[in-house]
Amino acid sequence: MRQKLVIGILANVDAGKTTLSESLLYLSGKIGKMGRVDNQNAYLDTEALEKARGITIFSKQAVFDIHSTQITLLDTPGHVDFSMEMERTLQVLDYAILVISGADGVQSHTKTLWRLLKMYQIPVFLFINKMDQPGTDKEKLMKSIKSQLSDACISFEKDNGNEFYEEVAMTDERLLEKFLETGHVTEEQIKEEIKARKIFPCFFGSALKLEGIEYFMEKLIQYTIGPSYPEEFGARIFKITRDEQGNRLTHMKLTGGKLKVRDVLSGNGWEEKINQIRIYSGKNFEAVGEIFAGTVCAVTGLTQTKPGEGLGIEQNFSKPILEPVLSYQIKLPDGYSPREVMPKLREIEEEHPELHIVWDETLQEIQAQIMGEVQIEILQSLIKDRFNLDVTFDDGHIVYKETITNTVEGVGHFEPLRHYAEVHLLLEPGERGSGLQFATNCSEDLLARNWQRLILSHLEEKIHKGVLTGSAITDMKITLVSGRAHNKHTEGGDFREATYRAVRQGLKEANSILLEPYYSFQMEVPREMVGRAMMDIEKMYGTSEILQTDGEMTTLVGSAPVVTMRNYHKELMSYTKGFGRLYCTLKGYELCHNAEEVIQRIGYDSEADTENPTGSIFCSHGAGFYVSWDKVKDYMHIESYLKSKKENFKEEVQSQTFSDREWISLEEIDQILGQTVSNQGKKSTWKKSKSSVERYYEAMRSKIEDKPKPKESKQGTYLLVDGYNIIHAWPELKELAEDDMDSARVKLLDIMCNYKATKKCEVIVVFDAYRVKGHTEEMIDYHNIHVVYTKEAQTADQYIEKFSYDHSKKYHIIVATSDGLQQVIVRGTGSSLLSASELKYEIENTNKNHIQSYLTSQSMNHNRLADSISSEAKEQIETFKKPLNPNN
Repeated sequence: MRQKLVIGILANVDAGKTTLSESLLYLSGKIGKMGRVDNQNAYLDTEALEKARGITIFSKQAVFDIHSTQITLLDTPGHVDFSMEMERTLQVLDYAILVISGADGVQSHTKTLWRLLKMYQIPVFLFINKMDQPGTDKEKLMKSIKSQLSDACISFEKDNGNEFYEEVAMTDERLLEKFLETGHVTEEQIKEEIKARKIFPCFFGSALKLEGIEYFMEKLIQYTIGPSYPEEFGARIFKITRDEQGNRLTHMKLTGGKLKVRDVLSGNGWEEKINQIRIYSGKNFEAVGEIFAGTVCAVTGLTQTKPGEGLGIEQNFSKPILEPVLSYQIKLPDGYSPREVMPKLREIEEEHPELHIVWDETLQEIQAQIMGEVQIEILQSLIKDRFNLDVTFDDGHIVYKETITNTVEGVGHFEPLRHYAEVHLLLEPGERGSGLQFATNCSEDLLARNWQRLILSHLEEKIHKGVLTGSAITDMKITLVSGRAHNKHTEGGDFREATYRAVRQGLKEANSILLEPYYSFQMEVPREMVGRAMMDIEKMYGTSEILQTDGEMTTLVGSAPVVTMRNYHKELMSYTKGFGRLYCTLKGYELCHNAEEVIQRIGYDSEADTENPTGSIFCSHGAGFYVSWDKVKDYMHIESYLKSKKENFKEEVQSQTFSDREWISLEEIDQILGQTVSNQGKKSTWKKSKSSVERYYEAMRSKIEDKPKPKESKQGTYLLVDGYNIIHAWPELKELAEDDMDSARVKLLDIMCNYKATKKCEVIVVFDAYRVKGHTEEMIDYHNIHVVYTKEAQTADQYIEKFSYDHSKKYHIIVATSDGLQQVIVRGTGSSLLSASELKYEIENTNKNHIQSYLTSQSMNHNRLADSISSEAKEQIETFKKPLNPNN
């Protein structure tokens, strides 16, 4: 059987992606004449909307042969607004071709595409197009590509010779050893390295003039490896469409076995028969009776399939990384009701999931959540063409999200008469951009496995609303930790109610924060207007830096909130008189720059949202009654998971001793810091109640006072402070950080300096710098304490964990953090712990005792400063006390 490859072609808009597709089809003999986007006759731009706008909106496929290899080429949209359509296609690719304009170089959206290709682990060939345009420079372009994408991007214009082999060998230690031994790298080794994403071949040419295309096609076949597939049936569904007759088409890639017409397929709760199998090329298709693994096809007869669904041996895909950030109200024409129109809109949403159609019960309106404003025009046209319905849209608003900053236990209880369910969920903050993750850590002795699975299903099936603005929650891990069912009265719907209420009750207890979408941008402006541009970005609450200056133009890169930047392109074009260019791509969600204003404007009342209750239903004397969220834990039937963990923690704390240790030399500190290396871990926040603080210190001090000190076997004491964790946990520092994080850092360091002056221990404050690209581990002295800024990809947690593990046997290590996961890990190394509140109590108590001691000694001394200085110094002081003469 001949080799089959599914290859996707991706690019920033106007890079020449469709033209390259046309040239590949033409030179392979698939088409007899090259089409042009400008002439509205491109082979793969088949829709009227695409021809009218001159852009690819919907992904299309073409099947053609290069020698003995069958290529299924999937052409994807290049416009940022249709990135989700492109992303769905990535899930079925064997390889990708990334097209870069030689005239424009690497753009902001190019980096987004590169990031997505990395996340989906797709091998990439790069084609640098438009090299026929004046001013293009291969050497300069390669340097830019290497610096902005990867050092493993290598020019394959001449794929032999010592220089080429050496550059290829440098991408892998194993290859380098072989090269040093033999002076050569084999073709098979290069193919394996490309497949493993360790090498990214780069080619140059002009698709419009067919320059370099034949060479590119030859090398594409030469350096690719056809995948092998299992015998068992499997398929990935990546798209739903309808043909001109209204037939529903399910687009899929077969990843195992074979598929025949009349075969019966089954999915999540459905079982249906295949009526027809179609192999599309452009707008035409061939109906076939049977296909084999590696084929991309469209089938009819399936009515309940969804994009992202896996069939047979395939699992469902994760949700797309890119998400809509704008929301518009859909205004219906007179005489139409939402109930009548919603099914029609759902049909369009099924085909284009990036067009999120939402019914807002509170506002009684239909909303469309989208990636960008161009999609509004497309949606409007689709509704008009298919249903002859003229809809309009409002001005739109930002789609906000919410998350939490501390760990809480949410409890949901549902017990009206003859029903029963209780659910306990642990809500933990996740890393920014991690989305929602669900897990279970519940004993089957408490809750049967089938109920646990049902609860996880209920967590995944719903968009859970936050309590600040009613926006969707994100960036947290929700773990089922406990629950209870009744042998007789529990039904499936009971756990749905209890699960939803547990999430909401936990959110009410947690410290919630508002997130807003940010753009990453690349802006080109005339050199004399850089100051204006940077000032504008600062006013937009964004950040920027100069990437490069090339002649009269300067390139800025940075990020800014979508809400402040969404209309900036028009202003840029105005003040640069058309010379400025702005490329924006969605960066993700970050802390909202004007959260209080947004929360107040939206005016969401979480307790008045009857569709998403925060309280629970309990039963008394045969009747159910409502308990508000803040009283639920007074009525719950199962012991609190966090409370039991906290009690165990207290018992461990009370078994520890705490005493001053000897000083350690600076040389020894430098040696230890130099030995500390990174380790992988994840960060979350656990906010302990303050009720244990005094008992904690009483226990420690009573042991010191009542028991003789054991013989000291350790050489000294370190206090390691998780800097940002403490800043966000202490109200006065958190408030300061909201205005100026630098001031908050300095304030914390000053507090720790004062503390160090009264304690015989070494203090190290650790700050995360893991998101700073290229940052190396930085260790500095700040007065009498030590400050560490971690290296790229290393969090403060990881640094502290490794430090504790490496040195707890030789030194007494005390870690100050309220990170629950970190506390568990550090305790495992034998180190002592202080939560944020306990550290605060210790510092305040130490300062109070120190001041009291000083005052007592002063009252006994009765010495004054004036009594201890010389007469000459007194004369100088008197001189400074005299007022200055303004005439001097």
